[in-house]
Amino acid sequence: MQKLKINKAVFPVAGLGTRFLPATKAQPKEMLPVVDKPLIQYAVEEAYSAGIRHMIFVTGRNKRAIEDHFDTSYELENELEVANKQALLSVVRSVTPDDMYFSYVRQPRSLGLGHAVLCAEHLVGNEAFAVLLADDLMVGPAGGSSVLAQMVDQFDELQQSILAVQEVPAEHTRRYGIVAADAVSPGLMKVKAMVEKPAPEVAPSRMGVAGRYILTPAVFNHIRSQASGVGGEIQLTDGISSLLGDEAVYALQYKGKRYDCGSKEGFLEASVELALLHSEVGAHFRNYLENLQIGWSGRERRAANL
Repeated sequence: MQKLKINKAVFPVAGLGTRFLPATKAQPKEMLPVVDKPLIQYAVEEAYSAGIRHMIFVTGRNKRAIEDHFDTSYELENELEVANKQALLSVVRSVTPDDMYFSYVRQPRSLGLGHAVLCAEHLVGNEAFAVLLADDLMVGPAGGSSVLAQMVDQFDELQQSILAVQEVPAEHTRRYGIVAADAVSPGLMKVKAMVEKPAPEVAPSRMGVAGRYILTPAVFNHIRSQASGVGGEIQLTDGISSLLGDEAVYALQYKGKRYDCGSKEGFLEASVELALLHSEVGAHFRNYLENLQIGWSGRERRAANL
């Protein structure tokens, strides 16, 4: 039997980004920049590093900026060419490598993550696929594979659905899908059950699902059969829970770090830490932080109209 390969990635990007208002009033939250790249580009680059070339975006109203970002900008490229700004021209063209291609589909109503994934079914077809949530900016270990590449490697061996998981504080279980699982090998577990955003006292573990999934196409029928779950939405967690009745599902405690860029705190943490690692601005920014004086005098506040 021929092994399944992960050739397609689904990016659910139809959310409104209300936690970042007013910044997201007229632009997609996925286009908020961390240093010099928007969140969605970090996710697409992660998928590309894992060998995926077909990127599928599940969009909504006011999301055209995402399509434009990954489209060719003839006017900009021409201006850079005429000005002989070859370094910047290379940066612009590197956003979309020649062997990467895109599909877009709209989620007409905000009915949950499960519904968003279901919207991409006709584009995915009968293939295993990845799902990446751009809100979760994932960074692999220094010199190592990206988080999704780690998952793809496991999938090549297991040929079953895989969820990225991390241990979360007990008081944060209400924020995650939580898995109950048995250890198979270091970092790899076989999932027994999943619960969406349980209270700490009923959570089956502290292993929370991060924003990376590899799923077999069988999950579509299970999502389709689900009633509305937590928050009145069609939950991806419920579809995966139902899939457990037919297929094995694994959880990978990935190597690397996740920044919850759906929250202001996580977004700021990512901005600071990735700026410190940036080849162009890192040294200067580190020096700035080391010499930063916290707390302004009254005169400085008045001068800044604070």
